[in-house]
Amino acid sequence: MSELPANAAASATRRQLLARTGATVAGIAFTGAVPELFAGTATAATHGSGGYGPLVPDPDGLLDLPAGFRYRVLSHEGEPMSSGQGAVPGSHDGMEAIRGRHGKLHLVRNHEIRPGDGKPPVPAVERLTYDPTAGGGCTQLTLDERGRLLDERVAIAGTAVNCAGGPTPWRTWLTCEETEGKAGVNGYTKDHGFIFEVDPDDPYRSGAVPLTAMGRFAHEAIAVDPRTGAVYETEDASKPFGLFYRFLPDKPLGGLGSLRGGGRLEAMRVPGVPDLSVIQEPGATFEHVAWVPVPDPLAQQTSVRLQDYGAKGITRSQKLEGCYWGGGAVYFVSSYAARAAGSAADHYGQVWKYEPHRHRLTLVVVFGPDTDIQLPGESPDNISLTPHGGLMVCEDGDGAQHVFGVTRRGAVYPVARNRLNIGTDEAPEYGEFAGATFSPNGRTMFVNIYTPGTTLAITGPWH
Repeated sequence: MSELPANAAASATRRQLLARTGATVAGIAFTGAVPELFAGTATAATHGSGGYGPLVPDPDGLLDLPAGFRYRVLSHEGEPMSSGQGAVPGSHDGMEAIRGRHGKLHLVRNHEIRPGDGKPPVPAVERLTYDPTAGGGCTQLTLDERGRLLDERVAIAGTAVNCAGGPTPWRTWLTCEETEGKAGVNGYTKDHGFIFEVDPDDPYRSGAVPLTAMGRFAHEAIAVDPRTGAVYETEDASKPFGLFYRFLPDKPLGGLGSLRGGGRLEAMRVPGVPDLSVIQEPGATFEHVAWVPVPDPLAQQTSVRLQDYGAKGITRSQKLEGCYWGGGAVYFVSSYAARAAGSAADHYGQVWKYEPHRHRLTLVVVFGPDTDIQLPGESPDNISLTPHGGLMVCEDGDGAQHVFGVTRRGAVYPVARNRLNIGTDEAPEYGEFAGATFSPNGRTMFVNIYTPGTTLAITGPWH
């Protein structure tokens, strides 16, 4: 999950940072070619102006949903896992539904455990633990054809600050460490900041092996080009802001373990654009995007984003987060940008599209304030395409927390609202959503509440 830049005041919220520019954040809106976001997905009819109707208050005070929808709690932090390996860890973050063998479905779930945060850690398991002093990692839930929970267990342990990641074409999960902590820092015995591969059918086959050639930095998410095997990676970092990368493996599309075989890590350079936040007009296009070799992917002495990329410099962006592949292009998200945090310009969220075969980058959509106070959304984080031709956005802002849907026509509608107040009556607070993902048959949306860590299955008249 994202965090405030290190050079921002600890008490500053995203809204406060943006408010310093004189803007008012009241709702969510889009400008730009919204249908671009759904490239390569099915087309579905919309319900009226979009959405499933107003949210109905949950009498149990957990999750408001539209009429006709219902939820089940699959897992909650602190409860014992059925595997007997320990308690369910906290800080539920990125997640993917991956089809398994014999009709089973695996939910591979990240846990963004930070040193000293007091959250239940991922239990250390022999042969699945990278660094026993780190509390992050992945767990996985296995469901049968009817959606019943069969098993819950550790998939990888001993990693740190596992934020997001992404699936591979060969049905594994790449989990990303959003940290640059080295051995000796925070009690770690090994360097962190890597990507690890998880095989949900048999986690012991993948083990706990860092994919070192893919770089050591504050990873956020990845997307794999299913034609070439190139892996695109976002970096959520500050002082200075992060970069957008691609990894060209020596064994592209080679299946489980092939990414251990090495490759070339490169960073994106957009000619004449040192900071993506200055681009504000949807449809703005840049040809001849260049990829510059990363001098030292392991960042042995200098952070990857601080290394020497030549006289032409490199392109940065604040809050690079979600990343996905669709329609022959990779899409990536800048959650927000604020001058008060050191960015060159302000925005409430951008979605960019890079077309590898054309070496072309386009600003597709810009998020912005609107007047509907019932939709207090900004700072898009996890973004996922649905089997029904829509988009789901996990809000990562302040105040009420929603999962929003977006239609091809750009209509924004609420899908779910977290009603569990973890603050006080005077100062309510709600855990953000993360990891929205659909079952392959499109009948169930799975999503996490970050705090307290909760995984839910939502069913209903999806269309």
